[in-house]
Amino acid sequence: MALTFEHLGFVQYGGDLTIESNIPASHGYGSSTADVVAAIRAVAASAGAAFSRATVSHIAVAAEGASDPAAYDGRPVLFAQREGMVIEHFTDEYPRFMVVGFRHPSDQPVDTLHLPPARYDAREIEQFRCLRGLAAQAIKQQNARLLGRVATASSRISQRHLSKSHFDDMLRLTAEVGGCGLQVAHSGTLMGILFPVEEPGVTERTNAVADRLSHSGFEHVTVFATYADEAISS
Repeated sequence: MALTFEHLGFVQYGGDLTIESNIPASHGYGSSTADVVAAIRAVAASAGAAFSRATVSHIAVAAEGASDPAAYDGRPVLFAQREGMVIEHFTDEYPRFMVVGFRHPSDQPVDTLHLPPARYDAREIEQFRCLRGLAAQAIKQQNARLLGRVATASSRISQRHLSKSHFDDMLRLTAEVGGCGLQVAHSGTLMGILFPVEEPGVTERTNAVADRLSHSGFEHVTVFATYADEAISS
């Protein structure tokens, strides 16, 4: 609140802010950014102001050291989380996915405020450069399988910096069930197996994978779609 009022030029300020959320914290759902972005917008609205997405992101980073691109409301962007700035805007929408999300109970919650920034080596930085181009191509072509491969490659890099339990097992499972990629939370415990939504039988396949993961001891197993007009959850 203080940073937002100061950005607005207020010297004296005060008030009560109540946030109600059902987003689990410290697992990679984006709960902290959701709270911070909501607080910034609420404080600005109380002063009769409205911020650009870039301004909201900059204040969010100032408040907690990093932010995901929640202020951009689902728009496809390449976002620098520690700087709070967009590196690249993609003109098309993301390809549509069905996702089986889950986490393993042995992975401990992540305190993002105390999580040291990943120190990528030269080889990883070059990999990211290539992945950035492939992601842009996948979005332009609406190629879900290509974007899924990008997610898997990024997940492999993340595993060297914030490991997930049974990661190699999940790579094998993704290939076995015909998923197009494995995604992970880079500052949490969540993983997700991706499926192109247009492929036949995707609902039955994702539900079967969810049942399999649940019976294997994974938690927070959820099937959902990455597009709002036909969202499915279980």
